[in-house]
Amino acid sequence: MMRVIYVTFTYLLAPLAVAMEGWKALWNPDYRGRLHQRLGYVEPSPAPGCIWVHAVSVGEVQASAALIRALEQRFPGIPVIVTTVTPTGAQRARALFGARVPHRYLPYDLPGAVRRFLDRTQPRVAIILETEIWPTLYHELGRRRIPLVMASARVSTRSVDRYRRMAKLFRETLSHGILIGAQTPADAERFRTIGAAHDRVRVTGNVKLDLDIPESTVAAGRAFRAGCAASRPVWIAGSTHEGEEDALLAAHERVCTRHPEALLILVPRHPQRFDAVKALLRRRGRSFVSRSSGDRPDRGHGVYLVDTLGELQMFYAAADVAFVAGSLVPIGGHNLLEPAVLGLPILSGPHTQNAQDIADLLQDAGALRIVRSGAELAQRVEEWFSDPALGRTAGAAGRHAVEQSRGAVDRLVAMVSPLLEPAPGARSAAGLASSGGR
Repeated sequence: MMRVIYVTFTYLLAPLAVAMEGWKALWNPDYRGRLHQRLGYVEPSPAPGCIWVHAVSVGEVQASAALIRALEQRFPGIPVIVTTVTPTGAQRARALFGARVPHRYLPYDLPGAVRRFLDRTQPRVAIILETEIWPTLYHELGRRRIPLVMASARVSTRSVDRYRRMAKLFRETLSHGILIGAQTPADAERFRTIGAAHDRVRVTGNVKLDLDIPESTVAAGRAFRAGCAASRPVWIAGSTHEGEEDALLAAHERVCTRHPEALLILVPRHPQRFDAVKALLRRRGRSFVSRSSGDRPDRGHGVYLVDTLGELQMFYAAADVAFVAGSLVPIGGHNLLEPAVLGLPILSGPHTQNAQDIADLLQDAGALRIVRSGAELAQRVEEWFSDPALGRTAGAAGRHAVEQSRGAVDRLVAMVSPLLEPAPGARSAAGLASSGGR
């Protein structure tokens, strides 16, 4: 009964979702041309029986890279497709995988859209990164006997209370033979509380901790630094949001009073804000050069504006200190692991709830410091600029903490492998068939 109510409710909301999609497409070209995919009209997968990996947005796509590479190595004959919800996630997927791993958009959780999507993709197994519970999709996967793995899954205490209020719906959703690879023992227990089968929940860890930044990316960042800022102290603000750039630029002005040659690499999160950030820089009278201009910063430029996509890791590799944004404003913070893997000392605002476990790990290691204002941010940057050895020690501690926490990808591949390998009886039958029954 609960599922009928849920499906009816989603149909009632569908016109609003379609209208919102059209509205977004009017002012953001990245949203154009994806509505038909969200209704399930996707390109067919390269071959029946693919591995389908869903990663909602940029962070999850980045985290999926190590898992997808491991699956390709373990099962080279099985194609992989990846889905996202956001256009920025789609752009990151194409940049990481190219044509090797086709990208599709996840359909709306409507019966017709879900059926069309599954008819066209024909996955052999579905792997959902983090925690996205889509009752109609999960029901249809169960009806078709397509195994589902929730990878690097987590449930907050607040979410448990919400799921309990819809207990019948989500217990049905979680009862279709789903395997859950939880991030922590606490997450595993919460999944059992909301109805997941006890014997199908395992603790595998956080796949994001297996992040591997290509050496070519690191080399490109170092080459950029050597070419235009070899002798300058450099800090980077990655994935900034509205309301943060003002504080960052004020902090940079303070940093420059003690370190006048300091360079700030400023990387806004969303491309539709690039022009607004340029206007802000001009209003504040800051000398800057933008990435899209093709020019490199010289000593007359205090700010380098990265108004392109998919290059954040490279610019982290060019910096001495990293500020991870989305944290001075209540967004929840962005990826702390990228600068940590590169051995950078890290600063963040107080809003780190999107990955609190990673923030705690890095803070305990001494690699992450929380700041609550532009003034405090400037003070911390100045401290690490004035004592580079102190910053390097903090960064090395963070990198070590991440390395000690790896292994989720291997555990997930071990969980998925039995779903992709033929049973011994099937292998024997196949062998007899290929030998003509001899």
